[in-house]
Amino acid sequence: SLCRVYKKTSGNESIALYLGKRDFVDHVESVDIVDGVIKVDPAELEGRKVWVYLACAFRYGSDDLDVIGLSFRKDIWVKRIQIYPVVGTRPANTPMQEALLKKCGDQGHPFTFTIDTNLPCSVGLQPAPEDAGKSCGVDYEVKAYIAKEADDPDEKISKKDTCRLIIRKIQFAPGKVGAGPKADISKNFMMSDKPVHLEASIEKELYFHGDPIPVNVKINNETTKVVKKIKITVEQTTEVLLYQSDKYSKTVLTEEFAITKPYTFTVIPLLSNNKEKRGLAVDGRLKDEDTNLASTTIIRPGMDKGMQGIMVSYKIKVNLLVSSGGLLGGLTAHCRAIHPPPSPHGSA
Repeated sequence: SLCRVYKKTSGNESIALYLGKRDFVDHVESVDIVDGVIKVDPAELEGRKVWVYLACAFRYGSDDLDVIGLSFRKDIWVKRIQIYPVVGTRPANTPMQEALLKKCGDQGHPFTFTIDTNLPCSVGLQPAPEDAGKSCGVDYEVKAYIAKEADDPDEKISKKDTCRLIIRKIQFAPGKVGAGPKADISKNFMMSDKPVHLEASIEKELYFHGDPIPVNVKINNETTKVVKKIKITVEQTTEVLLYQSDKYSKTVLTEEFAITKPYTFTVIPLLSNNKEKRGLAVDGRLKDEDTNLASTTIIRPGMDKGMQGIMVSYKIKVNLLVSSGGLLGGLTAHCRAIHPPPSPHGSA
């Protein structure tokens, strides 16, 4: 049985697209298959065929801007399957497809796509509150359509002959998590022959979205300066690779702490505290559903960085605020933010 069915019907009601879920998990070594069903009423096809494609694309901005003749969507990867008339043999139906076929009846036709492991996860750049239209980002689209040929540039396909659903490819945590980074720095102040030494570390390299991050700090102050506060900053670095070489960082958290012992300070970077920041990378969003800060991009050996579209990383900065306005800083530890592994009973 299905808790929820996602369905889109074409304008002429000749075809309908059915999916049992819209989030598909990248487990690092493999990706969930995309399995669905197309319901076909052949009465209005007029000799044409029914196709379905899965496309991973980089979107530059609003589709409304296409009227000036510029393409604001670049396909990174596309696969197509002929649904009707049926050709060749098809793999055995998955349990998801069997459940969907019960809703479609005799007119249902199953399809299955396998997503390559080297493709990017769904990610978008957060628009400003006043921005309209679709934001820049990488998305996945399942689209069923009626046409004479699978991909004839001279054939114009009417919108009433199509139906589509946006899906998400979501990065989940790998099985092994490495030890956290450690960094240290020393600084001499004027009129003092001894330094202040600062060391900072985090216990592991990877944290789940919404999890607290304990930052361990050690201070050895041999100067006459008084350390007043500790300032911790979390920065997200975004590298946009497809339409131009654009790399920038945005602060997603800044907190100041009074000196206490032991020197362990907990921070929790959240998208809810950064809703107004234009250009911040967030995990792919479906309609108005909530999302979170973008997961760290995991680059496997042999992967083409250029195919990732948008790459995301995080770093934690620790600064000491000392008396007389002095600042000891520049200490940086890189960390990774990601979704927890799915439970055996389904993804979270």
